[in-house]
Amino acid sequence: MALFLIFRMELDKQIYEAARLMAKGRLKKAEPILRSCLKNNPLDVNAMKLLADVGVEFRAYKEAGFLLSRALDLEPDYHEARFSYANLLYKRQLPLESLEELDKLLISDPQNIQYLSLKAVNFALANQHDLALKSFTHIIENYPVNNQIYLSYGHTLRAVGNFKEAINAYQKAISFKKGAGEAYWSLANLKTYKFNIEDLNHIKTLLADKKCLREDYYHLLFALGKAKEDLKEYESSMAAYMKGNSVKSKIVPWDVQGFKSECNELKEFFTTDFFNSKPEVGCSVNDPIFIVGLPRSGSTLVEQVLSTHSKVEGTSELQNITALARKIANKKNINDASQFPVALNQLDNEEFLQMGKAFIQNTRTQRITNKPFFTDKMPSNFIYIGLIHLILPNAKIIDVRRNPMDCCFSCYKQLFGSGWGFTYSLDRIGNYYLDYLDLMEHWDKALPGKVHRIVYEDMVINTEEEIKKLLNYCNLDFEEECLNFHQNKRAVRTPSSEQVRQPIYSSGMNQWKPYTEWLEPLLTKFN
Repeated sequence: MALFLIFRMELDKQIYEAARLMAKGRLKKAEPILRSCLKNNPLDVNAMKLLADVGVEFRAYKEAGFLLSRALDLEPDYHEARFSYANLLYKRQLPLESLEELDKLLISDPQNIQYLSLKAVNFALANQHDLALKSFTHIIENYPVNNQIYLSYGHTLRAVGNFKEAINAYQKAISFKKGAGEAYWSLANLKTYKFNIEDLNHIKTLLADKKCLREDYYHLLFALGKAKEDLKEYESSMAAYMKGNSVKSKIVPWDVQGFKSECNELKEFFTTDFFNSKPEVGCSVNDPIFIVGLPRSGSTLVEQVLSTHSKVEGTSELQNITALARKIANKKNINDASQFPVALNQLDNEEFLQMGKAFIQNTRTQRITNKPFFTDKMPSNFIYIGLIHLILPNAKIIDVRRNPMDCCFSCYKQLFGSGWGFTYSLDRIGNYYLDYLDLMEHWDKALPGKVHRIVYEDMVINTEEEIKKLLNYCNLDFEEECLNFHQNKRAVRTPSSEQVRQPIYSSGMNQWKPYTEWLEPLLTKFN
């Protein structure tokens, strides 16, 4: 017994140390400690929960889900683990499943603001924006709240087009010193908000504070870059953007050569002969319309046009195809070799059919109407066009392409919520764009006629003609309402949400030119 107590005390000491490291953001230090704890005691639910939390931060969702499910099997009343599981489901874009877990938690603790807040953002993710707004209003009126509540409330208001109230919510979030950076960036990210002198002075004061948290710091830099751009002070604007990207790039790594190798592997695997060998596989439904390309390419505009059609529902940037590719890749940890796409050689026709059916079933949570078609606007799905064709051969795929300088610079000055590590340096984004062009050229050769291409500048100049071509490709009758896409009241959750509620305009073209002298690394790639 004495030996067991000593063992238990030592284990608890290790778990406490791991939790302490996690609180400081030192996740890579905490991970091996927790793995060692589980190796010594495979039934320790605390170590499982904490290691799962590390996995969520590293986007190792499969392992995190396994750990949390196991912990809850052993301890069904372990509320902290169930809350982590609900958060994981939210991260995986499974809002209805997350809501089920939260409802279990709220039975025992109906006033828990963490549970209520996660429930509200899940409503928003599930496109149940009325319930989300009602939930946020209830929280704000009845609980002491923090800046994150106002930020999430502002994001939901913005999605439904209530920009005035969204601005009020973001400004309230700024009143909390911690998190003011994200609030200022949220205002900048409205694209049409103009900072006043008081805003600028406050941003500069916060940036000068030596206690400014790193997350606030880079948010403030991107906001300052946008504010200076609006004032046409391009040198100081670029300085802020460059500093913000430099800080962010250290947090979000990107392997330029690794991505190029991945694209080359896709080209070598997905040949014309390969597709010819699998002529009748996959699910035959034609519901999905995939919109691919790069962020900030004009894809939200195309989505808005399509979702204005009476037969098309606009959803959002869905993670389902990426999740499927990761499942096929079967990587247990970050250092394992990916089995995608070579593992596809081991699958039979029935498995491709079931994958297609599963995609349709799993995306139903994002569809709130009975319209026969829906959009999936995940830009990076251009990587997985071969997989999409195999599981959903009748799906439509639209590649939205924008002038490389405008597109790349627009990505460079955009601070994304998560991921998109390729955007945080001029070298990264330039190489990514070239790899994208190269891979799309391959898909055009391997699957001729599969992808419909829209050039953003053509859409701006010849709007009606391009919209008619788009609808014709999608086998949709032309509807006059599609020309008035800006009147569509649907929720939009991307950075272009305010812009697509305006008539089409040309001011988004050549925005990079005032920054020409600092964009030489990009210009040399495209000349």
